[in-house]
Amino acid sequence: MIGNDVVDLNLAKTESNWQRKGFLEKQFTDFEINEILKSANPFLKVWLFWSMKEAAYKCYVQEYKKRFFAPKKFSCKIISDREGVVQIETKKYFINYLISGNYIVSVAKENRDLKMVSELFFIDKNESSTKIINDKLVSFFTDDTQLLKNDLGIPYLYQNNKKIDVSVSKSHHGNYGAFAFSTF
Repeated sequence: MIGNDVVDLNLAKTESNWQRKGFLEKQFTDFEINEILKSANPFLKVWLFWSMKEAAYKCYVQEYKKRFFAPKKFSCKIISDREGVVQIETKKYFINYLISGNYIVSVAKENRDLKMVSELFFIDKNESSTKIINDKLVSFFTDDTQLLKNDLGIPYLYQNNKKIDVSVSKSHHGNYGAFAFSTF
């Protein structure tokens, strides 16, 4: 399983007030809140944890085929300046992340050694993010490849109308789009 998430930091600054009353307590564990508040840059830590949780959530939904809203069930831990772990109950997801001045992107994998392709790109606000992401993603495969979603919104790849065994995730926020898929 693979999941990803991207946060446009410029959009997050203007559209989300993470400092409003109750926001941190609703989204984050006590450990995460402590990490956020003692961070040199609490804003970045909030959106890093958010991105890690979203990426892990996408893995979880792919595996268990059910959606829910319970961000505090996903517990984040930073391992290094590019890696973390998200745990929900006994399940662990390994996270690779990148923080730039403009975005945070996270990719979650069920298996740390899973081979994958991951891309992030700028999308002009006048362009269709869904079309751009889908076109870039399927360009890695043969011409007869289609990207379709199931009832839960989980994306799958099909070739000749047959689902192929590749885990796929895609994300967009503001001016950024991203995708990730497993390779074997």
